Amino acid sequence: METGSREKLLEILKKFRNAMLVTQANHGMLRARPMALMKVDDATGDIWFMTSIDSGKIDEIESNPEVNVTLQEARRFLSLSGRASIVRSRAKIEELWSEEAKVYFPKGKDDPHLALIHVSPREGEYWDNDGAAGLKFLVEAVKAYVSGTTPKTDASQHGTVPLNGGAPSDRMTSAR
Repeated sequence: METGSREKLLEILKKFRNAMLVTQANHGMLRARPMALMKVDDATGDIWFMTSIDSGKIDEIESNPEVNVTLQEARRFLSLSGRASIVRSRAKIEELWSEEAKVYFPKGKDDPHLALIHVSPREGEYWDNDGAAGLKFLVEAVKAYVSGTTPKTDASQHGTVPLNGGAPSDRMTSAR
C-alpha cells in the first residue's frame, strides 16, 4: 500500500553515500555490512555496490537474493527491500569505477576479484525529519505530548512506496 511519494523517496535516496546491506546467512541469521553506494538509478532506485567475489555476502546473496538496504544520516532514514544479484560485467565495472574504490581494490578496475552487487528494490520506506519537515514534526510532537496522542505525519515526512516489480537475475553473470 502506497502511503508516500516515490519522488520523495528517490530524492532522499540520492542524498546518501553509504548504506548497510542486510543479507541472510546460511544459518538463518541476518548480517548487515557497511557499503559505499556506487550508483543510484534516478528512475528506478536500483542501487549498485562493489565487492570482492571472495566475500561471504556473495554466497549469501546467491543462496537467498532477498536483501534489505538501510540508510541513515542525521534525521533522514530509508529502508529498501528487494532482490540482489551479482554482476561481473567488465563494462559495468568500468562504468561504475571510481578512484575511491582503489582503497579496497588496489589492482584497480581490472582486479579479477572485483564484482558488483545490483539491488533492485521492490519497496521503500522513508522517514524525513530534516529541515522544514523536522520543524513540522517537532510541532506535531509537542502537540501530541501535550494532548496524550501520537504525532501526525504526512507524505513529506514518512511514507511507504512500491518500487520495481521486476528483479535482477539470480545467476552470477560471467566476466566479459
